[in-house]
Amino acid sequence: MASPDGSSSGPVSSSSDAPPVQYSPSGEVIPPLPADATPDQKDAHWFRYVYQGDRMPQLTVRAVLVGGFLGMIMSAANLYTTLSIGWAFGIAITACVISFVMWNFVVLISGKTVSQMSILENACMASTASAAGYATGSTIATMFGAIVLLQNPPVDANGVAVTGEAYTQWARSVKTWDVTAPWITVVFTLCTGLMGVFLAIPMKRQMINHERLPFPTGTAAAATLSSLYTRSAESIAKAYALVIALGAGLLIGFLRVGDEILEKVEPLKKLFSGFMEKLRIPADIHLGFIDRLYPRGVHPNGFAFEPSALLIAAGMIVGMRISLSLVVSSVILYFFVAPHLAHMDDANRAVEGYKLSFIWPGGATGTDVVITRWSLWGGTAVMVFASLASVALQWKSLARAFTGTKGGANASESAAMSAIEVPGKWMIIGMVPITIAMVALQILAFSVSWWAGLIAVAASFVLSLVASRATGETDTTPIGAMGKVMQLLFAGLAPGNINANLASAGIAANSASSSADLLTDLKTGYLLGANPRKQFLAQFFGVFFGTIAIVPIWYLMVPTREALEKFALPATRSWEAVARVLVKGVGELPESARWAILIGGLIGIGLPIIEKFTPANARKFLPSASAMGLAWVMPFQNSFSFLVGACIALLWMQISRRSQEKFNVPVASGLVAGESLMSAGLAISATIAGLLASK
Repeated sequence: MASPDGSSSGPVSSSSDAPPVQYSPSGEVIPPLPADATPDQKDAHWFRYVYQGDRMPQLTVRAVLVGGFLGMIMSAANLYTTLSIGWAFGIAITACVISFVMWNFVVLISGKTVSQMSILENACMASTASAAGYATGSTIATMFGAIVLLQNPPVDANGVAVTGEAYTQWARSVKTWDVTAPWITVVFTLCTGLMGVFLAIPMKRQMINHERLPFPTGTAAAATLSSLYTRSAESIAKAYALVIALGAGLLIGFLRVGDEILEKVEPLKKLFSGFMEKLRIPADIHLGFIDRLYPRGVHPNGFAFEPSALLIAAGMIVGMRISLSLVVSSVILYFFVAPHLAHMDDANRAVEGYKLSFIWPGGATGTDVVITRWSLWGGTAVMVFASLASVALQWKSLARAFTGTKGGANASESAAMSAIEVPGKWMIIGMVPITIAMVALQILAFSVSWWAGLIAVAASFVLSLVASRATGETDTTPIGAMGKVMQLLFAGLAPGNINANLASAGIAANSASSSADLLTDLKTGYLLGANPRKQFLAQFFGVFFGTIAIVPIWYLMVPTREALEKFALPATRSWEAVARVLVKGVGELPESARWAILIGGLIGIGLPIIEKFTPANARKFLPSASAMGLAWVMPFQNSFSFLVGACIALLWMQISRRSQEKFNVPVASGLVAGESLMSAGLAISATIAGLLASK
């Protein structure tokens, strides 16, 4: 697997300075690359020693159909979790394991007349499933849900919005398909999903081939598949480690089941009502010592420890540099910046014209304060400008996606490598009709001017770049933050048009999640030696499967506003709230948030420049700009879990370097796979229970 600093090229690595022995997917020893290897040398090295896409089936009809079927099922689960907890789970690992088990069962009952899928078929299947289950529906619950919530209730004779039974009757009469016609949802979902797939084309070589960003979920999926298919003694030992860790992840995921799922699934509720309740692992462990820094001892929401195997394992994979960058940046926010602004809010809340920086649930007497709604502006600015600066400093590598490989290999190798990479012209061929369709949709459905529609599509490329880099470094895709950047942009471009504000955010968020998802799958394929062009096509097909599934599921699951409001809707209400504020103009942002954007932009530009001119052996001591920005978008508890994982990996290395190098990635991958599988399974069960209860 790729190491935290992205320096290795084979499917086995470590986080230590001295590179361990690396093996190709076929088990052969890979000669090490020089530290100063050029991008073309890295491409040639991978092609010679890792690539095996011509030796076995990869893009087959059965792989695409099985992946599409699994993805369609998982799309329902992700829609449910987004509505319930504001979070969507990547399904690549889940699809890998389920398809392997399911297909082997088919092989068994057929008397082995049906052949087993190859490891690269399974990787292609996972790409299709991931696109169908994750990359198509991430914004249906948020954007289209927010549009439903923006329908204002009628008022009574006194001009006050109706409440009680009158409100219930009105909410029941607001049909989801009347608010947004199904054809709009279909075109929007299909085009934004495909847009993300095509926008990822120029990013693949830069982020995966050359920078070797870890993409922890992609790394974990590759480790999982390798363990399922390989037979050497060392591979079997790693497979056992992964299976044990997977079991632990399944157990932890089961014991962390949320209350919102227990309320839907009656058998689980009964199971956890007795002795099992004592075994439940809390969603987070409250850390109250920080409260003394805040006015009246209120607690900053999200300052806790989250005992998530998935996050801790991701920290084990990305390593200390990324994890420390996350925590240091989060500490600056929660211990210094936020207390200062919270005291300002508390002192000036009664002053006319003063805009509160933070959200204070319960007002002046509340017991907590939400700071990430403010801090995301500065954090997103860091990520956006850091990504733009990185592209500007490495423009030659990005341009190589369109010009092809020209060095580091002989002529025949260069031609062979160009034949398997996704050509840059595909992006142009794909984006022209998609852009026309998206601009037309924005004009017809959301009253957006043509030039603003073009800006929305162009800005989506920038935000997809930002989201993909954040995913590659930290395994967290800041979909909501990308949407809010677009909402801020359209607050200036189309003030007063609240639907345009949400539509632009949806375009950015869905295309960004689709790009990040494709790159995660391509990371898996890169480590396994897959043909990237065939994986791209599998992802492309998956978008169609996902659209076919997610649109009718949305209208069945949420037929009315009344049905929508039965969910917790944390992410959906966030989109609604930001739209209501920003539709009045950028001036509605508190002054402190505007300063945060400016300072964040300067930091985002400065860090990549410093890194560019720092000696290669010293760069590992510099903070990651993307991680520092992301730490202001997500709560402290997520960053802290990453650091716990990185510390476990570091301590393990101090105790037994050889053992850590051998088992760190399999163990972490098993934990990620286990909790992901359990979370997905619980979400699907809750979805089914919810649909049955509504009949």
